[in-house]
Amino acid sequence: MTSGFGRLNPIAETPAEFTPEWVTAALVQGGVRARVTGVETEAVGIGQIGACYRLHLRHDGGAPDKVIVKTAAGTQEQRTKVKSGYRTEVGFYTKLAHIAKIRRPHYWHAAISEDACAFTLLLEDAFPAKAGSQQEGCDLTQAKAALRNLAGLHAPFWDNQALAEDAGWVGNRGAAGVAMLTKIQAHGMARFTEQYRDDLTQEEVDLLHGAATMTHQWLSDAQGPRALLHGDYRLDNLMFAPDQVIAVDWQTLDAGLPTRDLAYFISTALTPEVRRTHERELVEAYHAQLMAYGVQDYTLEACQTDYRRGMLQAPLIVIIGWSVATSERSAKSDEMFVSLARRMCSALKEHDVLELLKYREQK
Repeated sequence: MTSGFGRLNPIAETPAEFTPEWVTAALVQGGVRARVTGVETEAVGIGQIGACYRLHLRHDGGAPDKVIVKTAAGTQEQRTKVKSGYRTEVGFYTKLAHIAKIRRPHYWHAAISEDACAFTLLLEDAFPAKAGSQQEGCDLTQAKAALRNLAGLHAPFWDNQALAEDAGWVGNRGAAGVAMLTKIQAHGMARFTEQYRDDLTQEEVDLLHGAATMTHQWLSDAQGPRALLHGDYRLDNLMFAPDQVIAVDWQTLDAGLPTRDLAYFISTALTPEVRRTHERELVEAYHAQLMAYGVQDYTLEACQTDYRRGMLQAPLIVIIGWSVATSERSAKSDEMFVSLARRMCSALKEHDVLELLKYREQK
């Protein structure tokens, strides 16, 4: 990435580096002609593989009063494990975000090191929008808004050849990459179910392991439409305001069956009771928004079937995210992961997803 910073380091990772001069230069690079005269920094969020800060700015006019800085975090070993995510997030903002219709933060500056183990993003602050809570879940109105927003990511890239040609780095794993991903998930699943043995039923443990055994075949299945995926479209990665939903954390960007995002969100954001009652209504809202954005030749019936097919996204992303997390374990993070596991197991069971995919494999 080009920096335009002169002597200033384009990659800043600590509050001490977020000086008025650094922020001024970063904003200028993003087209904001203002001089920052003071910066106050606060840590925000509980990022699993990165760090996030809110900067309160004093300036001479023309600049935002608050911005967000996102950086890498953890040891060099930890960063090496997740550097593809760093590269992906920077790539989304600099190469793909302008095409998408989904609401996401504006960015002014993005830089990443050659080894991809360090990066800096200077982003719009979504405040006063509030992050969703995985433990609390969301209501029906919020869920519909989130899914209409999701359609704004998928529709512009729906079976779009440019996704393969211009962004071949997205979801382009090949056989070796798929094998590696499934190996990581299988290993992580064994540790996850052992660590949370007292919080999960035996049936839930069996469902999680069954899902992991299906992952390789599922990722290799090229049937159905293909689009750009957020990959980790869950409540903790969404900011809710009265009139909009803003999607953040683009480190799991992928390309594949669009309903993987849809199924992941619905199966983890809602309690089983709410999901069960409103599931079809939510899929219909997503499908209607796709049609409004111009997607053609994709029936509601096909969308409903693909919704079931997409449900292995939750056990894949949750377990890999848990495995590579660089933050310290806490009661809050434990509660979040157990909540995710319980909700996705409920959906897997009710939709008989493992049998559906086993049937497809036999055919």
